[in-house]
Amino acid sequence: MDSQWRKASYSNAGSDCVECRSIDGRTVQVRDTVHRELGHLDLPSGAWVAFLAEAGRM
Repeated sequence: MDSQWRKASYSNAGSDCVECRSIDGRTVQVRDTVHRELGHLDLPSGAWVAFLAEAGRM
C-alpha cells in the first residue's frame, strides 16, 4: 500500500464501503467512503494485517 486511498475490491460500484491507505509503512488509515469528512482511524499495520486475516476466515 502507498499513501493513495484504495477502496475494497469487493465493493464494486457500491458506495457503502471503506477505503484504506498506508502512511509510513507502520500505520494504516481507514475511512468510510460515504462520510470521508468525518475523518479516519489510524491502526498499527500489524493490527490491520491481523484484522484482514481474521476477516478472511469468516
